[in-house]
Amino acid sequence: MSTPAALPIVDLPALRERLAVFRDRAEAGAVLADLLREFRSSGALVLAIPAGGVPVAAQVASRLRLPLDVAVTSKLLLPGTTEAGYGAVAWDGTVVLNEALVTAYRLDEAQIGQDLALTREKVARRAGHLRRGRPPLQVQGRTVILVDDGLASGYTLRAAALALREAGAARVVVAVPTAHTESARQLRGLAEALYCPNLRSGLRYAVADAYQRWRDVKEEEAAQILAQFEEAAGEGEAS
Repeated sequence: MSTPAALPIVDLPALRERLAVFRDRAEAGAVLADLLREFRSSGALVLAIPAGGVPVAAQVASRLRLPLDVAVTSKLLLPGTTEAGYGAVAWDGTVVLNEALVTAYRLDEAQIGQDLALTREKVARRAGHLRRGRPPLQVQGRTVILVDDGLASGYTLRAAALALREAGAARVVVAVPTAHTESARQLRGLAEALYCPNLRSGLRYAVADAYQRWRDVKEEEAAQILAQFEEAAGEGEAS
């Protein structure tokens, strides 16, 4: 089996290794859209990882005049935690596991199976809430720009990219305002390119450190952003 080629990465050298480079997710989306300007009016599909990726992706899609949808993916949470994950589940059931954490926490098949069932239910519920009855946009044969607010461990993005491959996407491009260099390399073979203004390395990395103002994005807020984008897109087609 041949080794996948190195992942092409497009970044901004002036922002490498820097902290607090974006005021908020909206500004990060604007910077990211400029980096992605070759895709303007190209017919590519922008897919947001909810919830934090939605305000970033909305800026990208609006500025590049591209359609917007969600790629609903959720972490498999470690027992007793509300944030730390040992993998992720995508909307089509695709699963990516951090095998090192599975071993370290001695997670058995019964525990993993229980977590998978709960997370799949969560993903289905979130997809319904965020789309509010709108059917998912078709990805087969299309270039897809997969957007989140940052790339830390990368398991949610990896699960989403795998699911898009299974769905027949012609090309998968990952676009995030900030990323750890090692996690970026883990996307090799899953995406055609990574667009990331703020690449950082080192032992300590947090997505939030790239932002001057950071807060969690609630699911309802993400749903409202998507609905407003859909409404504005419909008005644009009618005018």
